[in-house]
Amino acid sequence: MKKLLLTAAVVLSLISFNTGAQEMKKAEIDTIFEQGEPNPYGKFFTGQTYLRMLSNNDDVFNAPIGNVTFEPGARTNWHKHSGGQILLVLSGEGRYQERGKEIQILHKGDVIRIAPEVEHWHGAAPDSWFDHISIETNLPNNKATWLEPVSDTEYK
Repeated sequence: MKKLLLTAAVVLSLISFNTGAQEMKKAEIDTIFEQGEPNPYGKFFTGQTYLRMLSNNDDVFNAPIGNVTFEPGARTNWHKHSGGQILLVLSGEGRYQERGKEIQILHKGDVIRIAPEVEHWHGAAPDSWFDHISIETNLPNNKATWLEPVSDTEYK
């Protein structure tokens, strides 16, 4: 009987541990919008990010707006948008860089206007969660072109 109870206790603890490990991390930042699901575009990012679409693209508003949450150190690949992009920083500390320019440190309230076809990346600081709103502009012809990952040397 003791072996049965011990086995049951071990199995229950393993199930509990496994369930907890599969649960998504919640951002360690105070932000207005609920954290989204793991980003379906994750293959174009280094590290873990989450996406919650606030307004999907449609024929009425023609403006996709997404809330993107980055775990510390997470970042996009280099990329560009044929119609440009606007970022509204909600919380945490982030980074933004245009190809050939210095990295900008981002904080709550910052607005980044990215002109069409400008190669850039954005993401979290190494030790901070980061949350921003992404607005795609000049639709319907705005297409993202994903490029190479941002190297650790470029990031730091």
